[in-house]
Amino acid sequence: MTKQIYRRRQTVRPTAHSGEPTNGPLTAEELQLAVRNHSMPLEALRSEITPPGLHYILTHFDIPYIDEDAWHLRIGGAVRRSLEINLKALRRDPVISVPVTLECAGNGRSLLRPRPLSQPWRLEAVGTAVWTGVPLAYLLAHAGLEDDAVEVVFTGADAGVQGGVTHQYARSLPIKEAMRPDVVLAYEMNGSALPPQHGFPLRLVVPGWYGMASVKWLESIQVVTHPFEGFQQSVAYLYQRDANDAGTPVTHIRVRSLMIPPGIPDFFTRSRVLPPGPVLLRGRAWSGEGAVKRVEVGIDGKWLPAHLEQPSAPFAWCEWTLPWVADPGEHELACRATDATGAVQPLEQAWNYQGMSNNAVQRVKVSVQ
Repeated sequence: MTKQIYRRRQTVRPTAHSGEPTNGPLTAEELQLAVRNHSMPLEALRSEITPPGLHYILTHFDIPYIDEDAWHLRIGGAVRRSLEINLKALRRDPVISVPVTLECAGNGRSLLRPRPLSQPWRLEAVGTAVWTGVPLAYLLAHAGLEDDAVEVVFTGADAGVQGGVTHQYARSLPIKEAMRPDVVLAYEMNGSALPPQHGFPLRLVVPGWYGMASVKWLESIQVVTHPFEGFQQSVAYLYQRDANDAGTPVTHIRVRSLMIPPGIPDFFTRSRVLPPGPVLLRGRAWSGEGAVKRVEVGIDGKWLPAHLEQPSAPFAWCEWTLPWVADPGEHELACRATDATGAVQPLEQAWNYQGMSNNAVQRVKVSVQ
């Protein structure tokens, strides 16, 4: 398929979806997206590393079928040596394993009012895995970047139509980000070959960035001398006030924490019930901007400092805990994190047109009986 460059025009609505935000019930299209994609159950926060089947999934188009024996990666553009590499050759290159927390940029979208129409995530579009593969910087250095190189464009094998534009999923990174030593071209997830839904046979993983940057089913890498203007870069994944706002790009993950809901759930409402007495509140916190420095747990509006464990890697989540003696009655629990930049999770989420980077505090209502 010929790659298309999409240039934003005032006559074309710069949105990632069709339809205006709504206060109404979930649409049939949203339900269809929710069935195809899935989030991580909050009880999986118990594990430092998320099993592939529990890790969140967002697939924009179809999962492509790729023949491993016929597959190869092309590296070209503003480089001194164009490369074409198969999976066996990649496995002979230097290898790194990086624990990384990935979160969808639209996580929490369905909680906004009015609700932006797209994948209707609640809170759980996240997961942490160990990604093993070749450092991107190694291959780019082997190809040799030209002096006028500006960005690196990554194109996946998945293709479809979004916003009326037919294209393959593609994103770019600035040269400085692409040359980071922890950006990996991964062929393994948690020690095994990538599952089809996670990008088999090769995907990009960009620690600290929202998941849209980590292109799956990688097909080609092109070094370019001008900013990339493909649909997923210049139209989707923007912070916008309204449909006509040119917007600013979504990049690094905002500071966030989540709690494992204590007790047991009601099947339909997921409301929580637990007996009175001691309970250990637990969860995870992460940020793409800097290390998490503090987590506070709110119990009926009173904030208490939680104990923080060290993360396994700079861009992997860390565990937090707080003992609580649950008294009979109705309670509201919450958690909020602060990172090294001083950024704190907001109590209420600021609205934006595409529903991006929603990191407002999680609230869990529990009935102690």
